[in-house]
Amino acid sequence: MGADTDAVGAPTARPDSAAFVREVTANQRRLYAFILSLVRTPADADDVLQETNLVLWQKSTEFTMGTNFVAWAFRIARFQVMAFRKRQRRSKEAFDDDLIDLLATEAEDRLDEDDARRTALRGCLKKLRPDQAALVAERYEPGGCVNDMARRAGKSPKALSEQLARVRAALLKCVTRSLEAEARP
Repeated sequence: MGADTDAVGAPTARPDSAAFVREVTANQRRLYAFILSLVRTPADADDVLQETNLVLWQKSTEFTMGTNFVAWAFRIARFQVMAFRKRQRRSKEAFDDDLIDLLATEAEDRLDEDDARRTALRGCLKKLRPDQAALVAERYEPGGCVNDMARRAGKSPKALSEQLARVRAALLKCVTRSLEAEARP
């Protein structure tokens, strides 16, 4: 039976394959983080993620593009974790399905909160003065080092660290206000 046939070998209608692959690819980190929160080791999470990706592809005809892909993928991942745990039942460390459900719900909530924080941070970064934004960007790009930055700016590392601390504090305050405003009815 080919990848694009049903149980009796008849062709199936797939959603736009490229769009579906983009959805799967764009959400791999979230899916991995979700699965990792439900299993014991990164190796287990890798295995379950592979199984989940396979099932996502097999069930792609059941997904309606434009609907909530992450919720759909998390539901499939949750079932894959439960199947994985059933295979691991002989181990004393296996979680029961109720605990998996509880952990899955908490993981979804945390990931949603993380998304909200990232969105708020992006908005707050846009509100920084250009010199502050450049300072943050330079510090957090790969290889960004306070000592090198201070030397280039003609400042002491301590002075630059204090300047960064003030910008971080302003960002934290802005993110906190944004999240509180979003939480208000």
